[in-house]
Amino acid sequence: MWKRHISGLTLCAIVFAIAFCLVKPDVASANSYYWGFTKSKDGKPVDAGANFDEILKNYGAFYTGDPNKKTIYLTFDSGFENGYTESILDTLKKEDVPAAFFLAGHYLESASDLVNRMIDEGHLIGNHTYGHPDLSKLSDEGVLKELKKFDKRLKETTGQKRTYYVRPPKGIFNERILELGNNHGYTYIFWDTAFVDWNDDANVGWQYAYDELMDQLHPGAVILMHTVAKYNADALPKFIKAAKKEGYSFGSIDDLVMDQVLE
Repeated sequence: MWKRHISGLTLCAIVFAIAFCLVKPDVASANSYYWGFTKSKDGKPVDAGANFDEILKNYGAFYTGDPNKKTIYLTFDSGFENGYTESILDTLKKEDVPAAFFLAGHYLESASDLVNRMIDEGHLIGNHTYGHPDLSKLSDEGVLKELKKFDKRLKETTGQKRTYYVRPPKGIFNERILELGNNHGYTYIFWDTAFVDWNDDANVGWQYAYDELMDQLHPGAVILMHTVAKYNADALPKFIKAAKKEGYSFGSIDDLVMDQVLE
């Protein structure tokens, strides 16, 4: 089974050192942003716009990989368990593919067996906050409370000391929370491939998810999927096989960050 190449602590130290050198002390802003981009088509890179590109670069945040390498990255957001994560993990294990699972506190409480399986099988656990709030509306103390409460519960549940990657709920962020994360050893991870897949009662079938993923497939893709959808679990093995057939490999978020840090 696939294993991570480097420790989260080592990687985080490298990312923080570079991000700290890039960030100007007076750039923190109270403005809130909603993460968004123009979807990839025909294998072309995603366009998030110059403003977002600059902000994320300044704070060592990531949303896409190398546009010249046919490596893609699977990430899943999980707020609650809906019965399909076991199937997703079975697929990842069978296909020897790594993933990052950005979990909320409720998931740690209600699905600890699956969280431990994720870790045992070499996947990354990301911090999606404990209570899934809009971080941009919280004080610095409130943001840190959310992140550290999640880490504390994760350690109690799995023995893993902490997380190093954060995904802000609903993709809402500002420069203040990015800088705050840097200062406390967190790296923010966004995404460049997504579709409406969080309606847990939607009965659209696997073809919907498969077509969305294949239509947006491009080198360096950071794919966001939600574990609550049956059609995602059903489409995943078909998508992985199709992507591999087209010459793509699957990397970890550790690999994504390290590759860009070392450029």
